[in-house]
Amino acid sequence: MAWHSLTLTTDSAHAEALADALLEAGALSVQIDDADAGTEKEAPQFDEPGAPTVLAWENSRVTALFEPGQKLADVAAECAARARIGGKPALIEEEVSEQDWVRLTQSQFDPIRISDRLWVVPSWHEAPDPGVLVLRLDPGMAFGTGSHPTTRLCLEWLERHVEPGDSVLDYGCGSGILAIAAAKLGGNALLGVDIDPQAVAAARYNAERNRVDVRFEDTSVKIERRFDIVLANILTNTLKALAPEICARVRPGGRLLLSGILETQTDDVVSSYAPNGVSLTRAAASEGWVCLAGMKAGA
Repeated sequence: MAWHSLTLTTDSAHAEALADALLEAGALSVQIDDADAGTEKEAPQFDEPGAPTVLAWENSRVTALFEPGQKLADVAAECAARARIGGKPALIEEEVSEQDWVRLTQSQFDPIRISDRLWVVPSWHEAPDPGVLVLRLDPGMAFGTGSHPTTRLCLEWLERHVEPGDSVLDYGCGSGILAIAAAKLGGNALLGVDIDPQAVAAARYNAERNRVDVRFEDTSVKIERRFDIVLANILTNTLKALAPEICARVRPGGRLLLSGILETQTDDVVSSYAPNGVSLTRAAASEGWVCLAGMKAGA
């Protein structure tokens, strides 16, 4: 069976109203993208709690999927009018053929080289070298497959700094990838916590698949001990709010690694952690993101 897609371009003031109108007109799905993606005008957006909400890109591409048989030009005109868009909207109609969506999705995820000895490998691929450390992780409900710069920065740091026997806490564990990597690199007494029950379930599953001894719990579990290494790859506003709690979990002389931070947010995060006994410096950067590392005073 083939479907038909209808794409219209509008501005941020009308994009969501247009998307709603298309859904009401029978669209099976609607998505809003940056119409300037891939050009120098591309505008990345990063949403996090406490940050201003941007409804859409200034030049927004609204794409709707329909079953065959509808006159999409008429649908476009009607929906544009309901969204109060003046004039006749430019539109693109395309046929979307039936595909093996599982195979197509899998084809987008190849093994990821973190270092000479550390790789992230989906289950449908073979390890590139039998002698490397392999993290077996598939895309799923929880964040963290190694493809995002913030995760890669953390993995690269862990590969350089984890010593055999180090105790490690992953605060906001997502898929569990960082704690699992720390275990593969020789860490011990590993714990990951997350506010999302689905992330905790995914992390436990991934730990079992990777045959590592890592405990994953939700954040309602009280953490009593302090760790040699504490990791937190979450968003800036959350990192700032949790600064006292995260720093309290680092032993004196222990290390702290923070990621999920845009380069423009660096000073803000550093100043939030300084009063809690950790002086952070920029450890690495990639694609506009930074990770910050520091040692807790009092060793």
